[in-house]
Amino acid sequence: MTTAVRPADEQRHALLRTARDVADDLATDAIARDQAGKPPLDETARLREAGLLAALTPPRPDRGADWRTGCAVIREVSAADGSVGEALARHYAHAWSARFYAGRHQAAALEEASAREQWLWTGAVRNPAPDDDSAGPDLALRPRGTGYVLNGRRSVHTAAAVADQIVLDAVCAGTGDLLVVRIPPGAQGVTVEPAHERLGQRVAGAGDVVFEGVAVTPEQVLGRRPHDEESTAPFTALAEPALRLALCHVGLGIAEGALTEARDLNRRGRAYRLPGEDPDLLLTYGELASAAQTATAVVDRATEAMARALDTGTHLDAEEPADVAALVATAETVTSRAALHITARVLELADAPGLDRFWRNARVLTAHHPAAHRLRSIGEHYLNAPHRVPAAVFR
Repeated sequence: MTTAVRPADEQRHALLRTARDVADDLATDAIARDQAGKPPLDETARLREAGLLAALTPPRPDRGADWRTGCAVIREVSAADGSVGEALARHYAHAWSARFYAGRHQAAALEEASAREQWLWTGAVRNPAPDDDSAGPDLALRPRGTGYVLNGRRSVHTAAAVADQIVLDAVCAGTGDLLVVRIPPGAQGVTVEPAHERLGQRVAGAGDVVFEGVAVTPEQVLGRRPHDEESTAPFTALAEPALRLALCHVGLGIAEGALTEARDLNRRGRAYRLPGEDPDLLLTYGELASAAQTATAVVDRATEAMARALDTGTHLDAEEPADVAALVATAETVTSRAALHITARVLELADAPGLDRFWRNARVLTAHHPAAHRLRSIGEHYLNAPHRVPAAVFR
C-alpha cells in the first residue's frame, strides 16, 4: 500500500531542495566572497530570488515555515556559508517578532507584508537586565504627535545596511516604557557604519546603526517589553532563546561544512595524509564525526522543544520557557565546543586555501557567549526546578 504524501511534507521537501540549491550556489564562490568581505547585497539577492526570505516567516496555512523546517534550511545554508547562514537565522528569528510582541491582527498583517515584499529582517533587542543599571539607554524614543522620534546607536550583527526591517527596543523618554519597534534602515535619519575587517563572518553585514531624529509611526511599534523577565509573558520569553537556537544551527552547519570539505579534499588526495596511508586519520575523522553527531542530537532535542512551545502560542505554561531555555543553553554549549574543535582540527587534516574560514566564522559566532555562565545557569535550573527560573538567566 502506498502512503500518501501530505501537502505540508511536500512543501517542506521542496523548501529543503531549494536550500540545498542555494547552498551549492553559495559554495562555488564562498572563498572569494569571504576574502572580499563586502556587505551581503549579492547574497541577499540570491536568497530573495530563491524565495527563502518569503518562505522563512512564521507558519500560516498559506505561507511560512514551521520552526523545524526553518532551522533545517538555516543549517543547510550555513554549511556552505556561515555568514549568509547567520543573516538567514537572524532574519527568521526576527520575523517572529510581531508574534512575540504585537497583537494577533498586527502580526498577521506584518507577516503577510513580509512574505509579499520578501523583506529581510534583522535586529538587536537587548535582554532584560534589572541588576545592571550602571548605564543609561543607548536608544531613546521621544513622543511626538501620535508617534515617536528615535535617537541613539545600536550594534547589529547582520544585514545592517541591506535589511528591510531592523527590530530594536528603546526606552520611551515620557513613560520609561521599553518599546519594541521596527525601523527600515533606509529611513531618514538612519546611518549605518559597517564593521570592516572582521576576523570571521565577514559577509554577514555587521555594523553600528545610528539613529538621529528618526520618525517612528504607531504602526512601527510592535509592543511593550517589561523591564524584567519575571513580568514577561511566557510566549514573549521565547524570543531570545529562539534567536540563540537559530544561531546554534548556524554553528552546527559551519562544523558540518568544515568536516565535509576536509573529507572531500582527502578523497581527492588534496590533503597532508591519505586514508590508506595513515590509520590514525580514520580515528580522527571518527572523533570529529562523532562530535558533530552528538551536537546534532542535542540541538535537535532543543529544536523539538522550541517547536512545541511555539506551536502552543499564548497558551504556553509559565514554567515552560525556562525549560526550553535550559535546553537551548545546553545546545549552545555543546555546539560551540564542537564547532570550534572541528573547525580547528580540519586544518591539520587538509591543505587548501579558504579552509580556515570555517574556524574564523565559528570563532566570531561563539565569541560573545561564554560557556561558564551558561553552565552555571543550567546547573541552577537543574537544582532549583520546578521552582521558576527565569528564561533570561540562560542568556
